[in-house]
Amino acid sequence: MAKNKPQALIPIALLITVLTSLAVLSGFRLDCRSLPGQNQAEEQLQARIRPIRDDVGFCWNPDSMKILVDYLSAQEKDRFEARGLVAAISPHDDYLYAGRLYYPLFNLIQAKEAVIFGVTHGAVRNEIKGLDSVLILDDYQLWPGVLKPVEISPLRSYLKAHLKKEHFIVNNRAHQLEHSIEALIPFLQYFNPEIKIMPIMVAPAPLEKMKEISEALSLALASYMKEKNLKPGSDIFFLISADGNHYGKDFNNLAFGEGQEAWEKALDFDRSLIKNYLTGRVTEKKVAGLTGELWGQTYLDYRNSYWCGKYSIPFGLLTVEKVIKKTAGKNIDGRLIRFSDTYSEGVLPLKKIGLGTTAPFSLRHWVSFCSVGYYLEY
Repeated sequence: MAKNKPQALIPIALLITVLTSLAVLSGFRLDCRSLPGQNQAEEQLQARIRPIRDDVGFCWNPDSMKILVDYLSAQEKDRFEARGLVAAISPHDDYLYAGRLYYPLFNLIQAKEAVIFGVTHGAVRNEIKGLDSVLILDDYQLWPGVLKPVEISPLRSYLKAHLKKEHFIVNNRAHQLEHSIEALIPFLQYFNPEIKIMPIMVAPAPLEKMKEISEALSLALASYMKEKNLKPGSDIFFLISADGNHYGKDFNNLAFGEGQEAWEKALDFDRSLIKNYLTGRVTEKKVAGLTGELWGQTYLDYRNSYWCGKYSIPFGLLTVEKVIKKTAGKNIDGRLIRFSDTYSEGVLPLKKIGLGTTAPFSLRHWVSFCSVGYYLEY
């Protein structure tokens, strides 16, 4: 969902790393005058840990996260297969909107490392020009988590050493502005407390460039996995962050008109995208279909498109499909876990747990989203 994201808020660090972790765990803030050298310690921490972008829509308090997960668990009636799950598409909308889509997916993931393909939203591109046809990496030592700071996988250094320089850039500011990767971390870490992450922002690129970079990235990923003896799914997992289409007058997206009938038509359209391109065996032909012209708008032109996943999904699927072929010798099969939208979901009835929403929902402002699991074909 398009968001006016709140400014980053970082808990003030204690001088000792262990106490810093406790401060993050509890959300407790210390008076900066309480310890000598505290200002220096704060500066050192802020240089090491990637700032939180959204402290409203996403959850950074373990007690609040438990309340949320317990509620979602009690409401969940469906059961989903965990065997063979190696990758997934996850929404990155507010938890009070999309919680029912996060929970059944992340409840299935049990891995030691996670590669997360994130979006490069317009807010990032507006501030930092020239973000095209590259992967955007960072060099933070830690990322914020809901249980404790999250460590970066050794994979990041490996990729920087093995990818061509023209295929990636390192830009901490881009990652600081972007919310699509951090959205997945609290749920991911809650079910995998020792998880390490590899954040990758995917910048806009034409299909042929995505094929080129995904091939190079898949070679490096497969080599890393073989050297470390990592198995897809159990040792390393691949996540693609993507919300769906943004509809309504507020987005100037009236492709199906206005009102309830337009909402129903738009939902049918998005369901057809999932059925035709995101589920079943992943192939380059299907991925190419995602980047074609749809209802008169070319999704490769981000200036005229309202779909958050128009680059992260094609690039992520291209990469994962190649990696699994190279490491496991298998195809992958997409299965829909859940599809919905903010207008249908509304807001979860959880009060006073430190969570809120960062955008409205109505027939003039709504967003679709889905969670899709990708499984090894047997």
